[in-house]
Amino acid sequence: MRVQVPAPEPATTTGPRGLSLAAAAAAGALVLTASTPALGAPAHTADPHEQATPTDAAAVTPPEVFTAPHPGLPAEIPAEAALSDLVTAEAIGWHMENLSTIAEYNGGNRATNTPGYDVSALYVEDQLQRAGYETWRDEYDYELWREQSDPVLGVTAPDEVELVEDEDFNTMSYSGSGEVSAPAVAVADGDPAGGCAAEDFADFPEGAVAITVRGECAFGDKVRNAADAGASAALVVNDEDESFLGTVEEPVDIPALGVSGLAGADLLAAGDGLELEVAVDAEISEESSYSVLAETAGGADDNVVMVGGHLDSVEDGPGINDNASGTGFVLETAIQMAQQEQPENKVRFAFWGTEEEGLTGSNEYVAGLSEEELDAVALYLNFDMIGSHNYARFVLDGRMELEDSQDAPPGSGAIAEILEEGFDAQDQVHEPGVLSGRSDYFAFMEEGVPSGGLFSGGDGTKTEEQAEWYGGTAGEPFDPYYHTADDTLENVNWDSVADLSGAAAHGVETLAESTLPVNGVTPMADREPVELPRKGDAWLR
Repeated sequence: MRVQVPAPEPATTTGPRGLSLAAAAAAGALVLTASTPALGAPAHTADPHEQATPTDAAAVTPPEVFTAPHPGLPAEIPAEAALSDLVTAEAIGWHMENLSTIAEYNGGNRATNTPGYDVSALYVEDQLQRAGYETWRDEYDYELWREQSDPVLGVTAPDEVELVEDEDFNTMSYSGSGEVSAPAVAVADGDPAGGCAAEDFADFPEGAVAITVRGECAFGDKVRNAADAGASAALVVNDEDESFLGTVEEPVDIPALGVSGLAGADLLAAGDGLELEVAVDAEISEESSYSVLAETAGGADDNVVMVGGHLDSVEDGPGINDNASGTGFVLETAIQMAQQEQPENKVRFAFWGTEEEGLTGSNEYVAGLSEEELDAVALYLNFDMIGSHNYARFVLDGRMELEDSQDAPPGSGAIAEILEEGFDAQDQVHEPGVLSGRSDYFAFMEEGVPSGGLFSGGDGTKTEEQAEWYGGTAGEPFDPYYHTADDTLENVNWDSVADLSGAAAHGVETLAESTLPVNGVTPMADREPVELPRKGDAWLR
């Protein structure tokens, strides 16, 4: 584990990066307006570090009028301020409040192909257009997977044990449907690499349930290899105690479940004689959706810096950390950059659709680029969850220092270092985060585009050492509310938003001016031809 700036105490956020969300937000008096950003004193006055107390949603009285303007900038920010000072946590929080209100009035979520998503997209477009951008939608068709009833996983032999959804297991999205009662066989004796190659299933018994362990390759690879070998269902055991929400990305023909580390350990230890009951009831429909994009008017067209995060939430809740926090950062960054001089490199902002259904929006966007358009993308920066309740400061592992990180294109390590410099400037501890392929940078990496980003933690568990660095609670998930109805404003850690947005804004500003350490391209001003003096006759031969 690599830590750049060890500190005995977690950093405290003060000054222009500070946040003062309205105390009314904790009581349900949220705001929704499409005001043009106005510079000036912050509109809210609550304690920036006080964690709001969760309220009973049934007791909240919806506001009758939404009138609060964009909070603007703290008065003490100098005229020539860095982007990391201009993109304040308070302004990001304002966007998050508005997205929360949109979810509240549109079925409680902002999931793809719902009114909540469509209104969220309109909000982002309106804010961008008021800042002077032309926006466009990248439309795509896709297959939408939905469960129709609760899944089942149980042990039928040697003893009967009924496992519990969400606690012991979860269905992977794009799992196949079916009811199975069959012997279970561990692949490669529970080696995390087991199942990544077809030969791992040599002599696999036809019709058995395959048990693999998370790691080394994508879930879909393990499940598809199991299906090709004749398995009737496939389980992937987590490398952490808890269960997890995974995806096989593309539809498969057999049921596929993710199993908690605790329940999975019992299954792996059972050996011969283990028999399981597995049932998944799901269907796939043909749907259409879209991502929202905008870009700076100026900057090199052939050296585009892409900055993105997903706009959709899961169906279960409003998705305020996941990912109104990343959306709010990307949106506020675009708004503030519109008021500055044009950058050397064009900056393109992306608000991805259908991420929660298998990274569909970003995958479809990249797949739709021509070779010339793809070559023009210098790098991709991803911001997915920057306000986790029990947060850490993770910089996506462009150096591939962590065992579970996927191969990163050349230049990704330089992106990581630039983002780390943003934390260093704030005297804040940080560490590499696994480059797992679980967010929208995956499609860019697959095409060789240098990629990076920041992440405040999701379903992983905070260690004692991390609790010393960042505060919070060891032994608990970084975000206990991940993919639940409780992913709300009340459970966002605003220090996390402030810390990560400061480093993120530093990265965007630095790379908007030069991508030289990432892809070897100098700024436009440095690319003009230079007349060199001739010496001797070397120029004649």
